[in-house]
Amino acid sequence: MFDFLEGYDLLGAFWVTVQLTLLSAVGSLVWGTLLAAMRVGPVPLMRGFGTAYVNTVRNIPLTVIILFTSLGLNQTLGVRLGSENFDTINFRLAVLGLIAYTSAFVCEALRSGINTVPVGQAEAARALGLNFTQVLTLVVLPQAFRSVVGPLTNVLIALTKNTTVAAAIGVAEAALLMKDILENEAQLLLTAAVFAFGFVCLTLPTGLLLGWVSKKVAVKR
Repeated sequence: MFDFLEGYDLLGAFWVTVQLTLLSAVGSLVWGTLLAAMRVGPVPLMRGFGTAYVNTVRNIPLTVIILFTSLGLNQTLGVRLGSENFDTINFRLAVLGLIAYTSAFVCEALRSGINTVPVGQAEAARALGLNFTQVLTLVVLPQAFRSVVGPLTNVLIALTKNTTVAAAIGVAEAALLMKDILENEAQLLLTAAVFAFGFVCLTLPTGLLLGWVSKKVAVKR
C-alpha cells in the first residue's frame, strides 16, 4: 500500500523538521525571556521596544517573515549566516525567522506567568538589597516558568506545525517532501495520512509529557 514512498527520504525530512523545531524552540525561549524582561523592566525605552516588537511581529504572517529572511536578508543584503551552502543558509534563515516570530508568543506567555507572582515577593527581595536583575532571575522568573509550562507547551506545538512554512524558501523538511510526493504520485489520501500521522507522532507525546510536567511543577497558591 505504501510502496509509492520507496525512494523518498521520509525519515530524513522529518528529522529536518525536528531540528528546525528544537533549534527554534531554544532560540525562542532565550529571546522571548529577554523580551519579557524588557516588558516588565524599569527602563521606559526597553519597555517600549519590547512592546513594539511583540505587537508588531505577532501580527505579521509567519510566511512573510520567512520570505523576508530569504529575499530581504539573504538575497538583498547578502546575509549568509556563516555558510556558503545554499541549503544550509536557507535552513539557518528559517530558524532565524521562526525564532523572531515564536519569541513574541513566548514573551507574552512568560509575562502572564510573571503577573501571577505576588508583588510582595518582589518588594521583599528589593528590601533585602537585590537589584532588578537579581529579583527577576532569582525570585520572579523561576516561579513564572513553573506557572506557564502549559502555555509554553502550546507554543511549542504550534512551532512544530509552523516549521512547514520553511518549505516556502526550499528547506527540505516534511512539508516540502509531501509537496514533491503529491506532484509525482497519485496517492493524495495516503500521502496526507502519512504526513498527518508523522506530525501527530511529534506533537502528541510532547503535549502529554509537558502536560504531566506542568502538573508536577505547578505553583500551589
